[in-house]
Amino acid sequence: MTRRRRGTEDDLMRYNLDPELAPWASMIPDVELAQVVNREITLTPEEERAFLAKLPHYTPEHPVDIDDREIPGPEGAPPVKVRVYLPSAAQRPMPALLYLHGGGFVTSDLAVFDARCMEIADRIGAVVVSVDYRLSPETPFPGALEDTYASLTWLHSVAGQLGVDGERIAVGGDSAGGNLTAAVCLLARDRGGPKVCFQFLDVPVLDDRMTTKSMREFVDAPGWNSRNNAAMWRYYLKDGPTPGGLDVPPYAAPMRADDLTGLPPALVVVCEFDPLRDEGIEYAQRLTHAGVATELVLYSGTFHGASVIAHAEIAKKMREDMIFSLRRGMRRR
Repeated sequence: MTRRRRGTEDDLMRYNLDPELAPWASMIPDVELAQVVNREITLTPEEERAFLAKLPHYTPEHPVDIDDREIPGPEGAPPVKVRVYLPSAAQRPMPALLYLHGGGFVTSDLAVFDARCMEIADRIGAVVVSVDYRLSPETPFPGALEDTYASLTWLHSVAGQLGVDGERIAVGGDSAGGNLTAAVCLLARDRGGPKVCFQFLDVPVLDDRMTTKSMREFVDAPGWNSRNNAAMWRYYLKDGPTPGGLDVPPYAAPMRADDLTGLPPALVVVCEFDPLRDEGIEYAQRLTHAGVATELVLYSGTFHGASVIAHAEIAKKMREDMIFSLRRGMRRR
């Protein structure tokens, strides 16, 4: 099936995008999530290599060892694949970050976020564990969340072996990974599970009800749009509660949680022209009202996923701010 492209920059003029981002926005393919799920969009090996070559790259300044592992999964489930980034020359004990990739719960993998994890490990001197959680619709909720919780439990159990300070283990992720970050912090609190020192919610998916102003307005925004957001929730909650219904649990949609007290300090990042913007802002406000130390950052002129556009100044600032806040959050005791 042909991948449609968005119109020209003139067609995106109603989004007052950062001048360096605007040309990129018009080049982003307008892909329907259903096409991805139904395998109507596939890449040849050559296209896949070309795609990977366009992803952000990061060359570490210090030695970082990379180790792909399989760790114990949830009870009755297969092992979980993780990629461990270990800065071998960093001062021990080190902080650690459990990283959860985006992709609408249905796509993406460890390779796509390799540069981000490498940069965090290198610049902060932290162990990063990137989780290849199971994807929907083949494995709907709570599969990905239980994989995440199992990974967090494992990381705590091997902290000493990895040279990690068990009091300085953070969780973070973008988009769907931001959802899993918020959800696993709720789950760990409620189960009396492993301690999390900090949560990093980057353009997070948080609310299945899709009633915010940004969700209603940004139906054709670059990077992510409300059509795909609705499809994502259908796939993630497949054979379970109906998106928008009364019985969606907070572990699926963290905005549904009545009680946000006792959660780890948080950084919440939102982009101006992202349908997820307003739910991120509201969640940050609710965390603050619950007494959780929370930093909210909104980047004007940006769209969902803009931080991967390596040469744009605003994207550079987004990455620098991420490193600063993670460093600060993982040093907090």
